[in-house]
Amino acid sequence: MQTLEFPGSERTQHPVLGVPVDVLDWSCAVARICDWAERRESRYVSICDAHSIVRASRDPKHGRHIADADMVTPDGWPVAWMLRRVGHPAQQRINGPDLMERLLVAAEDRGLGVYVYGTTDRTLDALAAALRKSYPRLKIVGLHSPPFRPLDAVEDAADVERINASGAHLVMTGLGCPKEDRWMFEHRGRVQAVMLGIGAGIDFHAGTVARAPVWMREHGLEWLFRLSQEPGRLWQRYLVNNTLFVVGAIGQFARHALVHHARNRTRGD
Repeated sequence: MQTLEFPGSERTQHPVLGVPVDVLDWSCAVARICDWAERRESRYVSICDAHSIVRASRDPKHGRHIADADMVTPDGWPVAWMLRRVGHPAQQRINGPDLMERLLVAAEDRGLGVYVYGTTDRTLDALAAALRKSYPRLKIVGLHSPPFRPLDAVEDAADVERINASGAHLVMTGLGCPKEDRWMFEHRGRVQAVMLGIGAGIDFHAGTVARAPVWMREHGLEWLFRLSQEPGRLWQRYLVNNTLFVVGAIGQFARHALVHHARNRTRGD
């Protein structure tokens, strides 16, 4: 387990398949992000489900993008469950859609400017309408859908200037995995705000994609609901990567048990 100093508190991380994930609860996550945002610190938050963890454990570049984040939240139930099994029994699932909702409430209360970067113009239009209805006092300082291709240096610089000029405190990205983690990694120090990889959470809040019923979310079945909606696009992510996650989890549990057993024997001696 890795413990790092955090401004005003202590940051604790534990590896899941070798990928460092933060051990924290909802109140801590929201408070830290909002404190950073109010100070306009350039930071980024990676929201990791099983798919992202597997990718990070097998792709060194993506692994670096996750490991370098200022906060890595356990998005999927498998990730939170792993943390519970290796010494953090109270670990909550800090997922993207709910984190977005809590931050929108906090931003409305604190007067923080919110900028949404990514997804499509259609989704952004629907999101703007939904947010104005649900959060009438929220400061929506910008919505931008960049082209679905790599940007050149001039285009990228223009996007950064637009975000910073907007007065944004929070930048919620919907670029998809692994693109959004790479974008946040490359723009820390340039974008003067807290960047968050919200992903599909933006579509849920816009109402363009249906979210699983609460009972499915609470029982770890949200992935099954999403798979039933988009089987052609998501079958590999959920079936292949979830299988790889389970295999990796078994290996981590076995190593954890061996270490625990060795320590108990040492104490007994």
